[in-house]
Amino acid sequence: MSRILVTGSADGLGRAAAQALLSAGHEVVVHARNQERAAGLQPLVDRGAHLVVGDFTDRDAVRRIAAELNDAQILDAVVHNAGVWSGPAVMPVNVIAPYLLTALLRGRHRLVYLSSGSHFSGRPSLSGVDWQGRSAGSYADSKLFVTTLAAALARLRPGIPSNAVDPGWVPTKMGGPGAPDDLELGHQTQAWLASSDDPEALTSGGYWYHRQRQQPHPAVHDEVFQDHLLHALAQETGTAV
Repeated sequence: MSRILVTGSADGLGRAAAQALLSAGHEVVVHARNQERAAGLQPLVDRGAHLVVGDFTDRDAVRRIAAELNDAQILDAVVHNAGVWSGPAVMPVNVIAPYLLTALLRGRHRLVYLSSGSHFSGRPSLSGVDWQGRSAGSYADSKLFVTTLAAALARLRPGIPSNAVDPGWVPTKMGGPGAPDDLELGHQTQAWLASSDDPEALTSGGYWYHRQRQQPHPAVHDEVFQDHLLHALAQETGTAV
């Protein structure tokens, strides 16, 4: 049995992944951004899930969650699922929060980051990026950055699986009812990477779509871009991985 954190698990793919991991017998930590959304997670808590609450647009809340988790049993895996599609919260939620959690959480746990096919439209440039969320951020850029983060950590932390997952365009609240991909398949790869002893699931540095390894944007494995991104995030947050 593994202890696995799934961020953004109040609904959509995060909830589906948390439910699947619970059903498989794992110890799951679920996350909601506020108490109202946390109330909807009560059925999972009743089944044994642990709960953390905090708004990922607030860096102090991210630090508090990390401290709370560090005071408990060490995690075996983190599924960085929380994300937003548009608006000023894009960079704080999609990039800063997973970076900070990665830097602050203790232990040698598996890392799974939610990417998107939109990352192919991202710009491999850090010029003028608003990490603070004072203006609307680019979703495509945020997903390119977090996919690059996954690859950078795979390089810098050998022996600790770090992967990015494109769940497909699925009919969640974010994806919309007309999304063409299979919702049931959408969460399975991240749950597999977080918990399976399959040799493929224990590899690192991959960009996955429905349990198939794919080629990401060329910038993702550019070590110079990786280092520039890590440096920018460390400077922005005052916390290095």
